[in-house]
Amino acid sequence: MRKLDGEQVLMRIFVGESDRWEHRPLHAALLELFRTRGLAGATVLRAVAGFGANSVVHTANILRLSADLPLVIEVVDSQERLEAVLPAVDGMMRGGLITMEKVRVLKYDQTPTG
Repeated sequence: MRKLDGEQVLMRIFVGESDRWEHRPLHAALLELFRTRGLAGATVLRAVAGFGANSVVHTANILRLSADLPLVIEVVDSQERLEAVLPAVDGMMRGGLITMEKVRVLKYDQTPTG
């Protein structure tokens, strides 16, 4: 595990559950890309509601259950590493939103086992 602290960059990728890349869920393909490129880590968050550029609301409301809930993929690493993977990410996405912002990493460590 490499050291990760101080000023880093948070990349957020907003996609839908139904988005695909080569017959796989896009979020799973992106996680695999980040893992194989050696990024520090990534997390997929499933939203209960949201809308994007087309202004269509997707919701988990029981009366209006959506099969395409919003997902947010968060990745924290150095600006250089994220910018290096950005062209591949952009090439995998047909829609969605990508943001980047500076963050301060206070702790990055493995979860103790046992």
